[in-house]
Amino acid sequence: MYKQSTGATRIAWALLAALAFAAGRSDAAAAAAPKAEVMHWWTSSSESAAVRKFADAYRAAGGVWGDTAIAGADQAKAVAINRIVGGNPPTAAQFNTTKQFRDLIDQGSLNNVDDIAVRDRWDQLMPQPVLDVIKVKGHFYAVPVDIHMSTWIWYSKAAFKKAGVAKEPATPDELFAALDKLKAAGLVGLAHGGQPWQENILFQAMLANVGGKDLYLQVLRDRSPKAINSEAFKKVLQAFKRLQGYVDAGSPNRNWNDATAMLISGKAGVQIMGDWAKGEFAAARQTAGKDFGCIPGLGANVPYLIQGDAFVFPKTNNPDAVRAQKLLATTMLTPGAQLEFNKIKGSLPILSNVDTSSMDVCAQAGMAILKDKSRAVGMIEVFLTPDQNGALQDVLTTYWNTRMPVERAQKGIASALQD
Repeated sequence: MYKQSTGATRIAWALLAALAFAAGRSDAAAAAAPKAEVMHWWTSSSESAAVRKFADAYRAAGGVWGDTAIAGADQAKAVAINRIVGGNPPTAAQFNTTKQFRDLIDQGSLNNVDDIAVRDRWDQLMPQPVLDVIKVKGHFYAVPVDIHMSTWIWYSKAAFKKAGVAKEPATPDELFAALDKLKAAGLVGLAHGGQPWQENILFQAMLANVGGKDLYLQVLRDRSPKAINSEAFKKVLQAFKRLQGYVDAGSPNRNWNDATAMLISGKAGVQIMGDWAKGEFAAARQTAGKDFGCIPGLGANVPYLIQGDAFVFPKTNNPDAVRAQKLLATTMLTPGAQLEFNKIKGSLPILSNVDTSSMDVCAQAGMAILKDKSRAVGMIEVFLTPDQNGALQDVLTTYWNTRMPVERAQKGIASALQD
């Protein structure tokens, strides 16, 4: 009996030791896993679902994802910058693929990801307007994760049918004719949120579709006073202001996704918004080409205005943090994560070698356009500093909301865009 008890005791102790050893190994593995605090502003239903695909991919690769979501892009960027400057940075922070993070680069506040960019052939597989932003003095300082086009023209099939619009608009004149029919049918022609950045999008749409690529670049890239004061640019501003006649009284301060909901419900006919709006249609279980239409440009040569989202990696020499940053950069650009994220987000994969055949008709149209590299042009913030863009928005919003003469708007824009 004593020997049997002793044997059972030994077995019990052996089991406990084995469990303790296994737990210790598990704890050690958890401690060794790359931990990343990822700061972003994706808080709408579709955006949250999309970013979870990145989180899932990171966890599957052995990392620990810490989600810091902050509502509002401007607020999120401000918090990220304050934490970086204050010495308590997140592992990664979201910015747009624009000049928003150039000051951080110039101040030496970011780690580069040159090894990953070279390994994955970013120079060959990413659009040039994106490379022009993320690559500074030969180094890659951000990981772009998508391509957004800012000025898609979305329309409700049900609203078009009710208003008797039988043909998808293919020119600016046809767009305004469709808006007239929608208004006459008692519908809201243009679903719009009266916020400066949304008016900025309407302006870009008219500059690209009415003015064309050459004028677009002369105004925004070259900031040419001659181009800004030209008759051609005056026509662009007049078309922009004309759109105001088709919005409803509830437009001021409306969020973009609430404007998209007006198309989803059939209360409005058209919205001019980036392709992130497609995520809202998807969340409402609406199908591109069946329930809603998407127009990338009113003409075969209209520039495809691109930007997107990117993550920067604050400067650190901590090897664990650097390992977490590199794992993030790698997993976010794997084909599977790219495809699943962008399907939900409404955007296109940033790498041209990702198989997009399973994506919707709007994405297919965008990918087809990007095969013609001459049509890929940076959106407004690719060319302007945040200060210049803010000054331009002030002029555009004043022009939109008051009786400012178009000539005064031209002069205001010329002044806003000077260095």
